[in-house]
Amino acid sequence: MNRMLQRLYFTLIGVFLAAPLIVVAGVSVNERQSLTFPPKGFSLSWYGEIFTNPEWRNALLASVTLAALSAALAVAIALPLAWFSWRRIAPWTNIFQVLGIAPFTLPPVITALGLLTFWATTGFYGQPWTAVISHAIFFVTLPLVTLSLGFSSIDRSLVEAASTMGADDRTVFLTVIVPLILPYIVSGYAFAFVLSLNEYIVAYMTVGFTLETLPIKIFNALRYGYTPTMASVTVLFVAVSAAIFGLVAWFGDLPKLLGALSSEDK
Repeated sequence: MNRMLQRLYFTLIGVFLAAPLIVVAGVSVNERQSLTFPPKGFSLSWYGEIFTNPEWRNALLASVTLAALSAALAVAIALPLAWFSWRRIAPWTNIFQVLGIAPFTLPPVITALGLLTFWATTGFYGQPWTAVISHAIFFVTLPLVTLSLGFSSIDRSLVEAASTMGADDRTVFLTVIVPLILPYIVSGYAFAFVLSLNEYIVAYMTVGFTLETLPIKIFNALRYGYTPTMASVTVLFVAVSAAIFGLVAWFGDLPKLLGALSSEDK
């Protein structure tokens, strides 16, 4: 009896959590141009419009480009910070690690307002490249955390052995460290990419309408009414996120990448 109640409880929770996505997915296949559920008719044309309509296609390209570049920059910033903190090259490196985590812990609107003020003061407000830097700063926490976990899992005796054999710091880093932390680099990049792809507030307050990403395009399109294309974009976002996290879980230890220790590590 208890087991049945437990299964019923978790089933209800699952349905409750999945209900919004089910509704949005149903709306996205409406045959008519309306946000109605249950869907009236069935059509996948709204998914095709994302790629065939120039406005939606350009917004998709802008979102992917912004996410790819900002995630790469976030990893480039996080890698030396995590590396220096792990090696304890200087005591003040921990300060930079705290600063790297700070933007993500603050409310997004506070970070966005700070970035807006900075770019407006420097005269670069509205430049597309400022969105790349802003997203990299905002999401640097994700690769910083995963890379810190990666460095903490390294057996320091391997580094000492390589140094004893005559390898300099550069060789040790490229031949010993990088192969060991590569899953953490990839996972940090994937996490930053997915969140940048879906982010609205920082991008909007940094570049306004100069760079129209998909989230910004959705809010702009709301002024002219509701179409199932908006729902299809949402489903596409969820599918891409699930695929990326699924690949991370498939090729790496996702719980460990997220900071959960196995019984062998405790």
